[in-house]
Amino acid sequence: MSLWSKKIGIDLGTANTLVFVPGKGVVLNEPSVVAVSEHDKKILAVGLDAKEMIGRTPENIIAYRPMRDGVIADYRVTEAMLRYFIDKALGKWNIFKPDVMVSVPAGITSTERRAVIEAALKAGAKNAYVVKEPILAAIGAGIPIQEAVGHMVVDIGGGTTDVAVISLGGIVACTSVKCAGDRIDAAIADYIKKTFNLAIGDKTSEQIKIKIGSAIPLEEEFVMTVKGRDFVSGLPRSTEIKTNEIVKAINKELRDMIKAIKDVLQETPPELAADIIDQGITMTGGSSLLRNLPELVYRRTGVKARLADDALFCVVKGTGIALDHLDTYKKTIISKK
Repeated sequence: MSLWSKKIGIDLGTANTLVFVPGKGVVLNEPSVVAVSEHDKKILAVGLDAKEMIGRTPENIIAYRPMRDGVIADYRVTEAMLRYFIDKALGKWNIFKPDVMVSVPAGITSTERRAVIEAALKAGAKNAYVVKEPILAAIGAGIPIQEAVGHMVVDIGGGTTDVAVISLGGIVACTSVKCAGDRIDAAIADYIKKTFNLAIGDKTSEQIKIKIGSAIPLEEEFVMTVKGRDFVSGLPRSTEIKTNEIVKAINKELRDMIKAIKDVLQETPPELAADIIDQGITMTGGSSLLRNLPELVYRRTGVKARLADDALFCVVKGTGIALDHLDTYKKTIISKK
C-alpha cells in the first residue's frame, strides 16, 4: 500500500459504525448517531458525543440515527456522519482521498445501494465500493468463501439479521429481516412497561440485555435492579428483574430470527445443505453475543452454531481483508468511480 492510496473499510451499522484502516486495524467504533439542532438543521455532534445526548437533550436538539434497519433513512445526515468518520480515521491533515468500502445489508435495493455509494463519494471518497454484509462477515470470520463448499453465516446487528449461504465467493441463498438488537431492546422495554408499570429508556434496556439477557431459560438466573419512571405516579422507582423474564420478553424476536435461518436453510440446494451440517453455522455481529443464542439456534434447527471470534468486528475486518485483495473478491464487490 503506497502512501498515496489510503484505504478505509466502513461497517455502516444501524447501531454502531466501525472503521478499519489496513495496517492499523479497527481505528474507530462509535454509535451511528447524529445530533442536529432543530431550527437551522445544523449538525452539532456525531458518534459517541451524540449518543451521550440521546434521551437527554433540550427541546431544540434532536439526537437521532440516520440509518434505519441497516439502510439510509436520512441522506444528508448520513453523508455528514460518513465524512466525520472518514476524517476522524485519517486525521486532520490528510489531503489524499481514500478508497472507501462500505458494508450493506444483503437485502438492499439498487437504489439504496446507490445512495450509500453517493454518500461515500460526497463525503470525500475517491472510489467507493459496497459489499454485502454476510460476505464481509464471512471473510472477517476467516471462512474460505472462495471454495466450492457451502457456508452459512448469520450476522445479527442492531437493525437487521442477515442470513446467507455462501459458496464460490457468492451468495447462494439469503434473507435479511429487520429484527435484531434494537427490536430485542424494544421488547425488553415493552415487557417492563407492561409488567412493572415502569418506563425505561433505550440505554437501560440495552444494559439489561447485555447484563442478564439470555436466549434460553437458565437454571441459575442473573438478577438486575432496573431504575425507571413509574407510569402511575410519574416518579422514579426501581425494581428487580431476572434472566428468565427477559427470555420470555424477547421470545417473539428470537423466533423471527430463527425463522429467517430456517427459511434460508429451506432454500439451500441439497449439496450445500450437506456442507452446512458438517461446517455448522457461523454467527457474527454484536447481537449474536446474546447469551446462549448459538445453543438456541442448534436446538431449533438441529445444525450446530458457533460464535465467530470477535463477532462484533467480523464485518469491518472483512472490509479490511477485501480492500487488501480487491482482485480476489472482484465478483462480490460493486464499485463506483
